Amino acid sequence: MRIAVVTDGKYRASIAAVRALGRAGYQVIVTQTRGDSPSEPPVFSSKYADGVWIEGSVNDAEYPDRLLKVIKGCDRPVIFPVGAATLNAIAADKERFEKVARFLIADKSVLDELNDKEKVHERAIEFGFRVPREFTGEPDKFPVVIKPHCGEKLGLKAGDRYAVAKNAKDFAEKLAKMKELDPEPIVQEKIEGDGRGVSLLLGRDGELLSAICHRRLREFPASGGPSTLCVTEYDEFAIKKAHKLLKSFGFIGMAMVEFKGDAILEVNPRVWGSFPLTVFAGSSFTEKYAKAASGEKVGYTPRDYELGKKMRFAINDLAASADLIRHGRIGKGLSGLVDFFRVPEALKDADDPAPYKKYLRSYYKR
Repeated sequence: MRIAVVTDGKYRASIAAVRALGRAGYQVIVTQTRGDSPSEPPVFSSKYADGVWIEGSVNDAEYPDRLLKVIKGCDRPVIFPVGAATLNAIAADKERFEKVARFLIADKSVLDELNDKEKVHERAIEFGFRVPREFTGEPDKFPVVIKPHCGEKLGLKAGDRYAVAKNAKDFAEKLAKMKELDPEPIVQEKIEGDGRGVSLLLGRDGELLSAICHRRLREFPASGGPSTLCVTEYDEFAIKKAHKLLKSFGFIGMAMVEFKGDAILEVNPRVWGSFPLTVFAGSSFTEKYAKAASGEKVGYTPRDYELGKKMRFAINDLAASADLIRHGRIGKGLSGLVDFFRVPEALKDADDPAPYKKYLRSYYKR
């Protein structure tokens, strides 16, 4: 049987990856470092998963060796890296990992460039793509967004990777705080409207293998943060722009290009937060990754997923609804309470119920 190793089981996206790979006929092994998870991750209870603990943390210098030890116990498995730290560790040590496993991961230098928002914007401008206006001094209009070049490298959670300033006084305070993390943070105009994600899978020659688009309907915090409710859509023009941008960096693997309106905000060159939507919408994204990583020929099929498919992270979405109500956006906030009963939960699956039940128990225990 074909084997796949899904890393970093503590992340919710790992549950979707395990289910997709298990249903595609893979024996799935899920790893988790003990130092980064206080308890057994919910994905370990999936009927498709064999959980394996790894000692220490993903931040330990010994982590690549420990992960390799697990992989060497398999027969040249496909590695599906969920966490950014694991992705970067493999990218920095590709020669050793390629001897024992198969994967689609860009070089470390490429990942570093795509994680730098300023480099991404410079390349987008070269192609004539719209990006948010950037301020080098005092902004002449508000609101503005203040963010480090790479919040991920600083170990920041998604909601802490930026700050929104509504006026000059607010700007001065939040800029000073952000400078404690990055001496020269990026300051940009805040573009209003729903955020949109264009997620792509690129092969070893940069060819497009799979694509799925989604729009954020709610996020937490409501001022801008990770998606709590999203819906699939299709935008051929945005896919072409995202593909051109990623390919120009020499990227391979999985990435999400984030848009607002027609403006490119940033690139997440890794598995993204709303990744479970690929499973909900019937996309073959994960299976194509595994096949392409194994050297099988994979072709691109446009719109190979269900459009208008909604998905939510229920607990986070309730928090987002409450946040909207607290900030006076009562109508949109109340609609979230209705969606609680009519939009499917991202982690819930009738065929594999144990992970969601365990997730709820662990959440309420915390």
